[in-house]
Amino acid sequence: METRKIEIPVMADLFVRGEKPEYLFWVGCAGAFDDRYKKVVRAFAKILIHLNVSFAVLGKEETCTGDPARRAGNEMLFQMQALQVIETFRLYDVKKIITICPHCFNVLKNEYPDLGGKYEVINYLQFMSRMIEEGKLKIDPASLNNISVTYHDPCYLGRSNEIYEEPRIILKKLTGNLVEMHRNKSFALCCGAGGAQMFKEAEKGDKEVFIERTEDALKTDAKIIATACPFCMTMLTDGLKYKNKEQEIINLDIAELIAQSIDL
Repeated sequence: METRKIEIPVMADLFVRGEKPEYLFWVGCAGAFDDRYKKVVRAFAKILIHLNVSFAVLGKEETCTGDPARRAGNEMLFQMQALQVIETFRLYDVKKIITICPHCFNVLKNEYPDLGGKYEVINYLQFMSRMIEEGKLKIDPASLNNISVTYHDPCYLGRSNEIYEEPRIILKKLTGNLVEMHRNKSFALCCGAGGAQMFKEAEKGDKEVFIERTEDALKTDAKIIATACPFCMTMLTDGLKYKNKEQEIINLDIAELIAQSIDL
């Protein structure tokens, strides 16, 4: 299938022309470098363009927030990276930020203010849920043909920021067959990648966390596992491969499901 080419506005280009977008779309490391998650970035960018939202990305000026460094215990590196990002935001007078990665969302919203970086930080699920509620984003309720979907709560959206209802509101608009895992919302199990575990070898134990969480999803008999985090997507996709279920069950981000629904 031919991929539709989209033009993404870059902050520096807009500022040269004397323009200032309402939102900075923070792409994140996974969205910039991971081939699978680049598809999620494209899907959400298409949604923003479809909604005629005033936004821009930093492009090559975007660097890591420093979140993985802090989680791994390197506080000095975290503060160096964070202060560099804050200075970039200052140069462009950034006020509002939309993120797709819960890790970026959490650190920008809750930890940057301690270093002087205070912004209105919005997770993309909050943004899309609001657009649906206001009638600006219209979803075809028959788009998934009532296919069963289960949702995995990312730790940094759920327990850290209590974003539980927005993803479920969206998924119920997409399908009448949302099936919850027995561990969900505040009781949901981590995918196994949080706290910088993504970047280290597994410790000794009987079972890896991502396998345990994949088994939770498989027990629902859902055909789609909906995720909202690049870490969760990687771990659950690996879990489906480990269980030899990748041909039967697919893991899609909620932005991808919406983009499919409105044929973007």
